[in-house]
Parts: sequence; structure tokens; C-alpha cells
Amino acid sequence: MTLQQTNLSVPAKRLTTTATVAALCAAAVMPAWAVEVTGFSAAELRLFTEKPAFAGQKKGSGLSAVLQPEFYHRTEDGLNTFAFTPFVRFDRNDTDRSHADIRELSWIHTADDWEVMAGMGKVFWGVMETKHVVDIINQTDSVEDIDGEDKLGQPMVQGAIFRDWGTLRGFVMPYFREQTFPSRDGRLRGAVPVAADSPTYDGGLKQRTPDLALRYNHTLGDWDIGLAHFHGTSREARLLLGADGGGRASLIPHYDRIDQTSVDVQLTSDAWLWKMEAFTRSGQAERFNAVSAGLEYTFYQVYQTDADLGALLELHRDDRATTAPFNPLDEDAFAGVRLTMNDVDDTTLLAGIMVDTNDKDRAFSAEFSKRIGQRWKIEADARFYFAASPSSGLGSFRDDDHIIFRLSRYF
Repeated sequence: MTLQQTNLSVPAKRLTTTATVAALCAAAVMPAWAVEVTGFSAAELRLFTEKPAFAGQKKGSGLSAVLQPEFYHRTEDGLNTFAFTPFVRFDRNDTDRSHADIRELSWIHTADDWEVMAGMGKVFWGVMETKHVVDIINQTDSVEDIDGEDKLGQPMVQGAIFRDWGTLRGFVMPYFREQTFPSRDGRLRGAVPVAADSPTYDGGLKQRTPDLALRYNHTLGDWDIGLAHFHGTSREARLLLGADGGGRASLIPHYDRIDQTSVDVQLTSDAWLWKMEAFTRSGQAERFNAVSAGLEYTFYQVYQTDADLGALLELHRDDRATTAPFNPLDEDAFAGVRLTMNDVDDTTLLAGIMVDTNDKDRAFSAEFSKRIGQRWKIEADARFYFAASPSSGLGSFRDDDHIIFRLSRYF
């Protein structure tokens, strides 16, 4: 598959060039720096079981290839580490899903009770399984998957201090990353495509307006507690009806400046795991709040085997107005199971169903993974959507039931 066949967008081409140059530079210093090289390559088949709901969308299956090498070096004194993780995907069907990114390109200096990091990196906040409501540092890479787990690298400077009373981290983010969306011919999009390359910002502000964040976390016995505040450009865009560069009806992403204060708590008690995430946010119409809470109970060594079986229950509530960014999990419940075989192949299965308690939409998902030997891994993800009506929250995905098969080789 050639680069011309993938029709990479201009930003993706620039990132591909940047990633290539950085990879060559990393390779050049490997002998002197003893750089550790790991990562993976993967072939993926995304199979849709129904015809597309909207004109212009591709039918059937979609093949893609992924490459994500990881370069890592730590100085002999152990005080400085350098990491570089580029990412490239080539997708046959969705031109906007063919993209490149630098997931990480960072320097970290660590002392006894403080740490500083500069570059591009990924930071995760939260404890929930199905929706990380407080996770706000990195932008979602929506063309990768619909579950919100994949994130773009975020330029930042991060400082941390470690004390007996907890860890305090401060973030300065000088550049904003816009959300990715499926193209007009891609699947898993709404009835009106998003013109991702025509965003607008509050007060005419652009991507170079800095964002700030502060987070405190601490472990007290069985409790893990996190408190945070974020001031900056919202990672969630409001989608406003307009037109793209070709004059076609499109949704235009608008990014607001927001303030968000959040808390996340997890309690581990024997076989029980209790979780909660919540935030309050201003800057997108009237102030609104969101909370997710859940539990997980694990049955260890079921039927006298090495396997563990976990039962999960999570509830999501979000009271945002219709003028705020759309959130499908406004009043939803999830029930599922997690099977961990604890075998040498690290075989796992997570399956469950999400139910909207208002319009009765349902979404079933299952994720399976298993290693093959030391280098290979197979994965299968399945998602099926049962929309109550074409106008309900899942109405746009009613014909987008799909199964993903992925074969990865680690090096």
C-alpha cells in the first residue's frame, strides 16, 4: 500500500514526515545512547455486518495497518529518561482514519522528591471501566475507535512533588490538539459529517492558547483519591451546523474555554472494587455536573482453576444542557463480566451491555485478547448497537454493528 493510495490529510502527512525524521534521529543515536527499541506492528480487519446508513459511506470490511515503535533511553545515573513513540495507521476505506501521530516524545528528570517532564506525552486520570469522565489532559483520537480509549500525544511541561501527604502535579500545555473525526465516507459517524478541518474557538482564540491543570492524588490505606482542576480549551467540541470548504452541510467543531474541577475515588476491599468519578464544569452554556460510579466483584479461581471472573456494574449521570457537547452516556447503566485466565498466554475477555435508561438504547461490546508465543497477539472486539429509533442517541450507529480482528507482532 503506497502513501498515495491512503490519501493522508495534510496534518497527517506533516506528522508522518515528523515521525519519520524523529525515528531516523533516534536510530542514529542508538549505538551511543544504548536506546531500547520495542513496540508493535499490526494488521486489522474491521468488518461491518450491515449496509451503511448514510450515502457515501463504504460498505463491508476495511483493512488497515498500524506501526507503533517505542524508543527508550535512561541515563546511567538513572536521573533522566528519554522516550519517543510515533504512531502511524493506513486505512483502506476511511481517508481520515489514515493518520499519524507522535504519542510520546519526552524528557523526564527525576530527583528524590520531585520530577519534571517536557515534551509530548500521555496522562491518564480516572478509575472507571466504560467512561473516564475526569480524563481531560489528552485529546481523544476518535478515528481509532469509538470507545474513547485512544489518545493523541499532548505537548506539555509537567512538574511533580512527592510528599508524605500525597503527590501534587502541575501541567502547562502550550498547544491544543483538535479532536479527530471519521470522514464523510467513513463509518461510525452521524447523519451529518463533521468538518474537522474547519474548527472555531472561543473569542477567536487558536491552538496556541495555553491550558493549565493541577492534580493531587494520594493513597490512604485501601483508598486511592484524586482531585484536579483544569483551565483551558475543552477537549469536547460543540458541533454546530454549517458548511465545509466545499459548501456541503457539515457539523463545525467549536471549542470552548472551560473550567473543570474533578474528583476520582477507588476503594479496594478484599474481592470488592468500588469506584467513582465526578466533575463540575463551566464555560459551555450553564454549569453542569457529571458523575460515574460503579463496583466490581472478583470470584477468584473459579471452578478450582487459575481463572478469575469479575462482575461489573457502572452507572453514568450527566445533566448537561443540549447546547453543551453531546454525551451519549447522560443516564446509562453498564453490566458486564471480566474473565482473566491467568495463563501463560494472558488470555482475557471483557463483555457487557450498556443501556440508556431514558430512550432504551442498548450497546453490546466484547473484547478478547490472547498472546501467541513471545511475539504475537490476537485480539477481537465486537460492538452491536440496538437503537430505539433513528433519532435516539445511538440512532446514527444503528447500522454500524462491527467486529474487529487484529493480529499484532511485538518487537
